[in-house]
Amino acid sequence: VQLQASGGGLVQTGDSLSVSCAASGRTFSNYAMGWFRQAPGKEREFVAAIRWSTRYTNYADFVEGRFTISRDNAKTTVYLQMNSLKPEDTAIYYCAAGSGTHLYKASEYDYWGQGTLVTVSS
Repeated sequence: VQLQASGGGLVQTGDSLSVSCAASGRTFSNYAMGWFRQAPGKEREFVAAIRWSTRYTNYADFVEGRFTISRDNAKTTVYLQMNSLKPEDTAIYYCAAGSGTHLYKASEYDYWGQGTLVTVSS
């Protein structure tokens, strides 16, 4: 199984950015895909998740309607559209795939991508 995250970069406060995660190596129809992030000196935290089959989504409170997670079934790719970015959104963003119940828990995920760096300048 491979999860390839891409799309990170340097943006300014208030800008938008979309990161993507291409999944391969197995059927993900029974899985959920999640995005987590880890800022320097901080623990990894949940950002958003989507169930592949039902498109049910779940977001961290700090997202406050700024981020949208979606998936393209044909491309087996998951996207995280981030709007109104803030300096505190600066982190490495990781995508993950899991078959667990509690999508906000990192322990529920079986596979992890390598991460993509998002830097938001003030």
